[in-house]
Amino acid sequence: MAGRFEGLSDLEWKLFKDIFPKEPEKRDRGMPHAPFRHVLNTLLYILITGCRWCDVPKGEIWASKSAAHRWLKRWEADGTLENLQARILGMAEERGFINWNYGEVDGSFSPWQRWR
Repeated sequence: MAGRFEGLSDLEWKLFKDIFPKEPEKRDRGMPHAPFRHVLNTLLYILITGCRWCDVPKGEIWASKSAAHRWLKRWEADGTLENLQARILGMAEERGFINWNYGEVDGSFSPWQRWR
């Protein structure tokens, strides 16, 4: 995804849409349901650009910041994000994009305290 992220292509979405839970039924009251593709677009935009939640784009292919955050918490709790990560890593490894012989760990944010 070189350049500016402008949402998932149809092919990219097809690779991942079966991971997500069944979309909720239409509600009578409240805000309409945000499609999962729009939610994923918004979450990926935040991850790729590093923008704040309040700076997410608005438009047809994006979810609101509150909907994206709500689904992020649900998907983290129910294992959807873990399945998404496993699919992405599996596809990257299958194509030889990952070399597991090399790695790096940054301990600057670790809660571990040095012995004094």
